[in-house]
Amino acid sequence: MPRHSAAVYRRRRLVTLVALILLVAFIVTAVWLLVARPWANATDATPSPTPSASASSTPSTSPDPTAAESPSPEPSADETPGIVACRAQDVEVAAVTDADSYQAGVLPKLSISLTNRGSTDCAIDVGSTTQVLTVSSGSDVWWRSTDCQENPSSMIATLAAGATVTSKVPVTWDRTRSSVETCAQENRPRAPGGGASYHVAVEIGGFKGTTTAQILLY
Repeated sequence: MPRHSAAVYRRRRLVTLVALILLVAFIVTAVWLLVARPWANATDATPSPTPSASASSTPSTSPDPTAAESPSPEPSADETPGIVACRAQDVEVAAVTDADSYQAGVLPKLSISLTNRGSTDCAIDVGSTTQVLTVSSGSDVWWRSTDCQENPSSMIATLAAGATVTSKVPVTWDRTRSSVETCAQENRPRAPGGGASYHVAVEIGGFKGTTTAQILLY
């Protein structure tokens, strides 16, 4: 029988050693799996639900955009002893514009001024429900703020004797003709410019302005 070289014996010993190591590793793994049983509770586990908004949650709401357009509200006349409703002879209503003339592309910003000419404080509804701003050219009404108004609201405010207040956020006229039928239209008729004259009339709390404000469009 031929004698093998030393290299052959070394390879055989190496193969035997590797097989022994694999056997020991298998035995150790089997013992650990038997003791630890990592899958023992897997079938009983209930996955945690992903957090989501429930149907009963209360959605956040944005502030009423009309609230900033009027003087800060005070208790109504019914809630505050001694505060009576404003009377027509005591209240002066006027239209206010941010300019007298507007170049092409510039949009007029319109506001309402209230003055209590009486000697006592009085209560008045200054909410958007009672506000009406109208732009006319002669007898032709071009635009009315209530035509496409959304979510009008009431706001009772106390108007101090001798005080004058102006709506905080003006209403912008887009220089188009308005109507309740054309609110969703993008191409409404545009008001002529070139120095054309328009008049702004206002009403609030049931009281109408006795004069109008004139503006020119270019």
